[in-house]
Amino acid sequence: MKVKTSITISEDNINLINNLLAPDGNMSEFIEKAIVYYINYIKITKRDIHDYNILNNNAERLNIEAEDVLSYQIDI
Repeated sequence: MKVKTSITISEDNINLINNLLAPDGNMSEFIEKAIVYYINYIKITKRDIHDYNILNNNAERLNIEAEDVLSYQIDI
């Protein structure tokens, strides 16, 4: 469901959008896609930060485990 709203955007950004739109382009559709893209970017960034923190919190244990596994390899 679409909801009509009103937002204020700088004239510079409006000009940038207009330059990117095809002659028959829809500004509302462009802005909605940009918002969805940015929301997904934020979600992915938060997930990546969360994963990075998990790895950092477990780095010492994981490094010890990796060294142990590597010790089982034989020379070729």
